[in-house]
Amino acid sequence: MRPPRGGGGFRGRGDRGGGRGGRFGGRGGGFRDEGPPTEVVEVSAFMHACEGDAVAKLTNEKVPFFNAPIYLQNKTQIGKVDEIYGPINDSYFSIKMMEGIIATSYAKGDRFYIDPAKLLPLTRFLPQPKGQAQAATRGGRGGGRGGGFRGGGRGGFRGRGAPRGGRGGGRGGFRGRGRS
Repeated sequence: MRPPRGGGGFRGRGDRGGGRGGRFGGRGGGFRDEGPPTEVVEVSAFMHACEGDAVAKLTNEKVPFFNAPIYLQNKTQIGKVDEIYGPINDSYFSIKMMEGIIATSYAKGDRFYIDPAKLLPLTRFLPQPKGQAQAATRGGRGGGRGGGFRGGGRGGFRGRGAPRGGRGGGRGGFRGRGRS
């Protein structure tokens, strides 16, 4: 008899944890709340509230990660980055407020802060010259050549970084050989 979908049941040698998540800690992806950072830097200024979220104008030269925690200057978390939009030189983002925090309680111009480790340089979003694009990443399309996990079964990676679907082609999915 098969265990119900999503895990549970017998865990033999080849089983990597039930259902979704697999290698990375099962459900939830293995991410932990790390608490407040040791340092925060200014990232944005509050513009207005919209449907319970806060809309903020980017004031930092770097771009925040999606779902990066947003703090006040005293390192109190108020929410997470939800969407980033606007032109690259005049960007805005929305902040999904934490439970119990109301976006309308802030005034226009109030500053928000972020952990500096949760920022990406703007050059990651700009077009790169053909020759530099592959040198800047790990070996071009699909990661470094031959550096991936070469084991069999579902979830393993071939040399070009494409998921292996098991024997007989598997269930399709990303093949890692797109157009350049």
